Amino acid sequence: MKEMPLLLRALRAPACMARLSEDEWDLLLRQALASNLAATLGLLAEEAGISAALPARVRRRLAWSRTVWERHLRAVAFELRQIQKALRDTGLPLILLKGAAYTAAGLPAGGGRLFSDVDILVPKERLADVESVLMLHGWAGSHHDEYDQRYYREWMHELPPMQHVRRASVIDVHHAILPETAAVRPDPARLRAGARAIPGRDGYYTLAPCDMVLHSAVHLFSEGEYHHGLRDLFDLHRLLCHFGADPGFWAALPARARELELARPLCYALRYCTRLLGTPVPAGVLDAARAGAPNPALLALMDALFLRALQPPHPSCADAFGAAARAALYIRGNWLRMPPLMLSRHLFHKAFLSPKAEPAQ
Repeated sequence: MKEMPLLLRALRAPACMARLSEDEWDLLLRQALASNLAATLGLLAEEAGISAALPARVRRRLAWSRTVWERHLRAVAFELRQIQKALRDTGLPLILLKGAAYTAAGLPAGGGRLFSDVDILVPKERLADVESVLMLHGWAGSHHDEYDQRYYREWMHELPPMQHVRRASVIDVHHAILPETAAVRPDPARLRAGARAIPGRDGYYTLAPCDMVLHSAVHLFSEGEYHHGLRDLFDLHRLLCHFGADPGFWAALPARARELELARPLCYALRYCTRLLGTPVPAGVLDAARAGAPNPALLALMDALFLRALQPPHPSCADAFGAAARAALYIRGNWLRMPPLMLSRHLFHKAFLSPKAEPAQ
């Protein structure tokens, strides 16, 4: 592997940014923009108290990224109010996931974070009610192809994404955190039962701290695309640092992972957070998490893949095997979603039948 990229060094120890040259800053900003972490970088500089020491052009660029993020925050706050209004008649709590949860709860993981859709969690038996009220409030389903509709509604853990007809905002309505066809399926009722109200945000909920970490881990390490891999790993880093200050969090995390059958994603999360970002995790927790590790040969292979895929997606951070690693993880992500026969049929359909069904432009 190459020398640690500038962006990883800055995320691990933000104070080091005060000592960078003009050329290093040029490269760091390019890596941060490619990773969707430019606004986060500016906030880290503020937290470290080094903003005034940065070159003037860098301060201007980071200030622009912050302005974009603050505008994003206002747009997200508006959309959350509209979603809450739409769901009011269902009597369901608004349980937010991922970026929307971090932002609404004011968590450090939401600092500087940009995201393209709002993810919510509802009971599977209420999907039809939720879809109906969202449609009445202007959100329309996407993926109108008959096969795609079946793919989402029978096999996946969410409805097809819904986009507002006027504002183009997107909602992903989840009923679980892993597909129906996956080998491991944490009980979503347990996740909903542990959801916590966000203080000062009437009617908004997030998953419990351990569950939020585990969902972030399973999302990152069960997916097949890693263009936002480093950003998502940094989410985990920030969540662990924040919740790690709470009494009992570290003792509860491995136990909750075992309860939800998510020991493997937790193992990967702690392994790569500590290796790439220097996340402070107690030794006893790392030892407990190793129970979820695969056999040594497979773990060595996953190291070779993830330690490449989780680098900043910029040419300066690539090596000769990076593209192969991402391709292998894409295949793995699909493999984890479906049994082999179903997966082969799905890939055949998407490769050869779905393109023929698309209307000519």
